[in-house]
Amino acid sequence: MPSIRQVLGAMAVGMVAVATALPAQPKISPMMRRAWDAGVAARKNILEARQNPATGLPDGLTDIDILEFALTAENLETAFYQQGFAKFPDSDFAALGLSPADITNLKSIGGTEQTHVTTLMTAIAGAGTAPVQPCTYNFGFTTAAAMVATAGILENIGVSAYLAAAPLVKTPAILTVAAEIVTVEARHQTFIRTASKAAAIPSAFDTPLGIRAVFTLAAGFISSCPTGSNLAITPFAALTMTAGAPAAATAGGVIAAGTSLQVSTAATGATSCAFVNGGLPGGAAFTPFTNGACVTPQNLAGITYLHLTSSTPADNTLTDAITVAGPMVMQIS
Repeated sequence: MPSIRQVLGAMAVGMVAVATALPAQPKISPMMRRAWDAGVAARKNILEARQNPATGLPDGLTDIDILEFALTAENLETAFYQQGFAKFPDSDFAALGLSPADITNLKSIGGTEQTHVTTLMTAIAGAGTAPVQPCTYNFGFTTAAAMVATAGILENIGVSAYLAAAPLVKTPAILTVAAEIVTVEARHQTFIRTASKAAAIPSAFDTPLGIRAVFTLAAGFISSCPTGSNLAITPFAALTMTAGAPAAATAGGVIAAGTSLQVSTAATGATSCAFVNGGLPGGAAFTPFTNGACVTPQNLAGITYLHLTSSTPADNTLTDAITVAGPMVMQIS
């Protein structure tokens, strides 16, 4: 059986989902149920009417919209751990070299994700809005090692989502709740990396990732959602490595600077590759997209999000308006 580190490296160059299961529904109070039932149809119509075709996002996002988006991500993560721990016994995780204490800590991550769900649902319902419901998810569970590898990627995406959403929040109390959650999500990711024998702190900065980009990554794990869980967000076109591309990676699946990455997408019009990585001036580094390939730039490290774009802005700022496809998750050395 491969080590967690080997699987983490292999999965860091892309995200896949191939199996379907329905997560357990969180417990909600009668008051929350009434708010849920009363507001579902109205909320769906309002969001769809507000969607801006130029950005794929609803116009005038409110703090409650942002909480609904956070709940969508937390629902997905909660279902991920519920289904994974139901499928794999402790012995499978022990076979990867995890101690009993490590296994207990890993399971505690799922418990805190569930607490995040109930907290967000209470806040949303208390504001008189229907909380989004869990969807049916495709996590592609095959081995415990693959589950742990995917968990590390999901937790990093969670951190990126909260970082990008923070400047959009107008209410200090809601911003405080988001901050209380994002620090815990970061602890989750660090524990998983440490247990996987990967670098606990792969770079000096975490990376914000916009709402539409995060939803694009989440959409790869979602097969369907009930009425009322449609956030009216249009995902970008998917971006994947072409066959054989991971062979260009260095040992452990980490991509070295200067590596040419062959990628594939159904979208057209891409001229540039945008590597989004925390700490960069403008937030991204751009290289030409030539013959279906991107060359990884120098001076990047850690988890990086690759997008294809229709132009290269002078200030290195990636926007939804120029994004053609992606993101795709990778690790760069």
